Amino acid sequence: MTSSLGETNVSKITSIEASARARAGKGAARATRREGLVPAVVYGGNQEPALIALDPRVIVKGLQTSGWRSRVYEITVDGKVERALIRDVQLHPVKDSPVHVDFLRLAAGSRVHVEVAVHFVGEDKSPGIKRGGMLNVVRHTVDVEVEADRIPEFFTVDLSALDINDNVRWEDVKGTEGANPVSHEPNFVIASIAAPSVDTTATEEAKA
Repeated sequence: MTSSLGETNVSKITSIEASARARAGKGAARATRREGLVPAVVYGGNQEPALIALDPRVIVKGLQTSGWRSRVYEITVDGKVERALIRDVQLHPVKDSPVHVDFLRLAAGSRVHVEVAVHFVGEDKSPGIKRGGMLNVVRHTVDVEVEADRIPEFFTVDLSALDINDNVRWEDVKGTEGANPVSHEPNFVIASIAAPSVDTTATEEAKA
């Protein structure tokens, strides 16, 4: 498959409001949760960590949307605005609701490691799939190093020209400009079209 790179689809920015937390520790975090908020921390960027509290609905909505690991959040606290990525979310073991969030601060000009989702298009046009082949996705996401202000919202793979036994490699993916994969394997496989599986039971019955 011939490489065809499109323009990088830069991640959309989600703006959220947060309030500052004065104290760290389990007691302070529990007090924040009693107020109906989620305790969080913004760290990195050669600055002191910032303790914040935010509406849990913002986090839940973000986690329910594809590509949340590469979504850039613009966090406003007391008039100060910082851009950050969600690095980790701790969930309640029973309720499955967020109980703590770690944000990584994005410093202008820096490069970060981020996991970017892969979107597949053209499946309905693939000659291999039309002939009964199965799409075998090897990587639903790709871990890349990229500039903090050029984080892709997602990568795109076009399946429309793929036949059975064809595959898509990193060089075929669209929207990868400026993104360096964190992988020791050169030009790795993203997906392939596998031959249709043989129904052995039907085959045996046909022979009987």
